[in-house]
Amino acid sequence: MIVVHLPDGSERKFEQPVTVMEVAASIGAGLMRAALAGKVNGKLMDTSCRIETDSDLAIITEKDTEGLEVIRHSSAHLLAHAVKELFPEAQVTIGPVIEDGFYYDFSYKRPFTTEDLGAIEKRMAEISKRDLKVERKVWERSEAINFFKNQGEHYKAQIIEAIPGDEDVSLYSQGNFTDLCRGPHVPATSKLKVFKLMKVAGAYWRGDSRNEMLQRIYGTAWTRKEDQDAYLHRLEEAEKRDHRKLGKQLDLFHIQEEAPGMVFWHPKGWVIWQQVEQYMREVFRDNGYLEIRTPQVLDKGLWERSGHWENFRENMFTTHSEQRDFAVKPMNCPGHVQVFNQGLKSYRDLPLRLAEFGSCHRNEPSGALHGIMRVRAFTQDDAHIFCTEAQIQGEVMQFIDLLQKVYTDFGFNEILVKLSTRPQKRVGSEEQWDKAEAALESALNHKKLVWELQPGEGAFYGPKIEFSLKDSIGRVWQCGTLQLDFSMPARLGAEYVAEDNTRQIPVMLHRAILGSLERFVGILIENHAGALPLWLSPEQAVVLNISEGQADYAREVADKLKHNGIRAYADLRNEKITYKIREHSLQKLPYQIIVGDKEMAAQMVAVRTRSGSDLGQMSLQALIERLEAETSIRAGTV
Repeated sequence: MIVVHLPDGSERKFEQPVTVMEVAASIGAGLMRAALAGKVNGKLMDTSCRIETDSDLAIITEKDTEGLEVIRHSSAHLLAHAVKELFPEAQVTIGPVIEDGFYYDFSYKRPFTTEDLGAIEKRMAEISKRDLKVERKVWERSEAINFFKNQGEHYKAQIIEAIPGDEDVSLYSQGNFTDLCRGPHVPATSKLKVFKLMKVAGAYWRGDSRNEMLQRIYGTAWTRKEDQDAYLHRLEEAEKRDHRKLGKQLDLFHIQEEAPGMVFWHPKGWVIWQQVEQYMREVFRDNGYLEIRTPQVLDKGLWERSGHWENFRENMFTTHSEQRDFAVKPMNCPGHVQVFNQGLKSYRDLPLRLAEFGSCHRNEPSGALHGIMRVRAFTQDDAHIFCTEAQIQGEVMQFIDLLQKVYTDFGFNEILVKLSTRPQKRVGSEEQWDKAEAALESALNHKKLVWELQPGEGAFYGPKIEFSLKDSIGRVWQCGTLQLDFSMPARLGAEYVAEDNTRQIPVMLHRAILGSLERFVGILIENHAGALPLWLSPEQAVVLNISEGQADYAREVADKLKHNGIRAYADLRNEKITYKIREHSLQKLPYQIIVGDKEMAAQMVAVRTRSGSDLGQMSLQALIERLEAETSIRAGTV
């Protein structure tokens, strides 16, 4: 007798081994039709998987997260099947699931075109309608290698040859197409109904530039058409909001080959950056932080003592002078410990919160660089809190409150929280890691936050809490971090005099709210599609004269606005007013102040917003009061 335990606590008993699909059929015809896979004792399996001993089983349908993953995995195989039918000489390589979809890499004699993608997608739909049964078989390795070599699929043969050990391999067949895969897959191609091919890109075989350049076809797949439509709409919105395009269009910044991953800020872009920095400087000042500045280049010996040389060396830029090795700092923490170490500290000095707009450099791979979102040179709103063990909980909770306020001020109200625990490569004792992880978990629970565990994703010196924000089109950006470190202060000789007059090692909290200021500015640009709220806008108002006769009055208005702290200027060009209005609307200026003969005679101004609203005439003082009030509402939207 085999007993199958279901998620609702019920049981099904069978006299002999039974497949996942047979269990689903015993529950009901509806579930049998909906079944995509099964979770047997926590492991995702095909519906054809035989259950031979007492087991826990969950039937996976399209309503489950795992169901969508199986659909996307199977859609990659559907793509490969369609390519082989249309282009028999193409060789298939690998085709994994990725976020929001899948891809498959192919070796083919010519580049795939947009027309090819359309034909492949059409053939995928045809194969889906054939309702081909997807069957899994286990083959001996040598048999599988010979099969693929005979098929002309030399990449597949190489993949099998590279698998360590002598285990058999699993192959999946649907109709006349057979592919190597661990699975699981949907039971039939008809389960794959909502998919779309997105683009073709180049990818080296095994990621090595010395190998052949393959063609990677990307696709997306969903359980419902409405979900796919929403996803495609998000992509369309993201394209419009691309900070690289807007950075050029709005004249904010640029990046060039002579300084890869490093930003050239233009005047308007630097205003945004400065507004963010000055806001965070207020946050530092109002919450007990002392701002400091530490060197960019430090001796290799310090990085060895801190643990960075051993654990982070591949990401560091180095230099040499007078027979000494140095590193450009990738992080600010060792420098902050040096400031703490100057002068003996007492328990009465703790917590000591040291903050820095720390300029850091990391040798990121060139292929990973992305506008100002992923760079090699960046500035962090960095701070380190030196405290006693008894002060950890209070400091962590105070930081969470502060982070939530800052994100709200920037207009972000949905925050996702993750706790990352000890990685394989780390420093410190297991006892220290136990204590540090427990402290962060306790603080999160005390704040009643919903959080997700990320095992093994902590920093090499301590566990961390990651804070991610969700933008206006639903994208998630990881920004803030809080890391609890028992190791580095000891490694770098930090200590304080405790209440009992003994020397103790302080706990060190590494914390950032925005993370990289460059990246955060990029997030702001994309979140607002370039139309930043008034307090962040590099230019807040432009004064436009209708004709030359109002030029002096336009200058006077602009000067008064600037005198009241408003970033304004006058556009006195000899152009039609409609042309100037359109041009400044494209530049996403919050306010356009128009002056003609009527406004000049009445000492008034006509006001338009970038949304196209005509606010009519008002006095200059009324306008100044309106702009000052709007600027003070930092989370306000325009």
